[in-house]
Amino acid sequence: MHFSIPETESRSGDSGGSAYVLRKEYGANVLPAFPPKKLFSLTPAEVEQRREQLEKYMQAVRQDPLLGSSETFNSFLRRAQQETQQVPTEEVSLEVLLSNGQKVLVNVLTSDQTEDVLEAVAAKLDLPDDLIGYFSLFLVREREDGAFSFVRKLQEFELPYVSVTSLRSQEYKIVLRKSYWDSAYDDDVMENRVGLNLLYAQTVSDIERGWILVTKEQHRQLKSLQEKVSKKEFLRLAQTLRHYGYLRFDACVADFPEKDCPVVVSAGNSELSLQLRLPGQQLREGSFRVTRMRCWRVTSSVSKVPLPSGGTSSPGRGRGEVRLELAFEYLMSKDRLQWVTITSPQAIMMSICLQSMVDELMVKKSGGSIRKMLRRRVGGTLRRSDSQQAVKSPPLLESPDASRESMVKLSSKLSAVSLRGIGSPSTDASASDVHGNFAFEGIGDEDL
Repeated sequence: MHFSIPETESRSGDSGGSAYVLRKEYGANVLPAFPPKKLFSLTPAEVEQRREQLEKYMQAVRQDPLLGSSETFNSFLRRAQQETQQVPTEEVSLEVLLSNGQKVLVNVLTSDQTEDVLEAVAAKLDLPDDLIGYFSLFLVREREDGAFSFVRKLQEFELPYVSVTSLRSQEYKIVLRKSYWDSAYDDDVMENRVGLNLLYAQTVSDIERGWILVTKEQHRQLKSLQEKVSKKEFLRLAQTLRHYGYLRFDACVADFPEKDCPVVVSAGNSELSLQLRLPGQQLREGSFRVTRMRCWRVTSSVSKVPLPSGGTSSPGRGRGEVRLELAFEYLMSKDRLQWVTITSPQAIMMSICLQSMVDELMVKKSGGSIRKMLRRRVGGTLRRSDSQQAVKSPPLLESPDASRESMVKLSSKLSAVSLRGIGSPSTDASASDVHGNFAFEGIGDEDL
């Protein structure tokens, strides 16, 4: 995206001063366009419009690691969030949910950023300081059936209290969940009692939701281990199951293996998994390894909406439906790259998952540790809670859902799958919108 911050924003107010510094530091063509500020008081409708613009802006800049690591930029965004919602700095109680639905109430400031809130939750649960980096806070929407739909991972520059309360709906919650993908890191977390309980609660919840794929025999074994309160053994068995530790997204549409194919996307274990059902066929799965994605990008467009007069509105008039697409270029065979496109409101979240998988792979490749991936602010201190709260043990697994089908691989060789011709996505996005993959690896036909 090549935009600049408006001059009106850079000449007045504290945020304006920061905007000027940012433009000077990064250049006008690097920063996305910042939602303009009005000199007069905003109406409730204008406040909501600016909140939506600010949320889109934050999701856009999160995809740029240079901006995401800038304290000047993060400070600028934190002030902008507070100013938009006109939230004074004061102490409040904030509810954070664990994966099993357990509520954890923490006392924070409205101006506290994500890391502050994460530390407060860790303190409440008595999670050791060196394990905080293994967990993250997520903004979710609770559906009518009680399942969570993941909106986004809360970023360092966000103010969680402002983010969740500005949505003005009880459907939106903040959830604590592990933030890494490689199950080998479970060993670090399981060494600690609280860490073990958090992993155990999340895993039981994922099995109950159907996110982790379990046979009847595996289900019986897991329940037996639960009855014996053998949490580590339970997790060891769960680690061998398909989709363990994956994040599942809402049903959406992809052009794989054919156009407008309904799919359910899951992210985990350095891959994107697409579950689908072709007409008259069994439930199937196609897996795309992140190391075979040369690059990816997120594009958006606004569809035209019908007008009462019978015409349609243009993207610049009225409020059409925003369509988000994640497109990635995949190495189907040794010398064949092909674009695959997923259309989903959660496309940005999928892109962030891909980037975090690549980051984790690169850290591991360099011999580093994700313990060091948690950036501590200079002068930051961990506020230990006066009262601690134990992680409740979830109930025994219910009987397996008889309606859940077994799933087979779409193909042992992706190159053998019959794919419709997929051209390069629309070229309205600039080269800077494409995320190059440093974990991309060349492969031979025998690897497919």
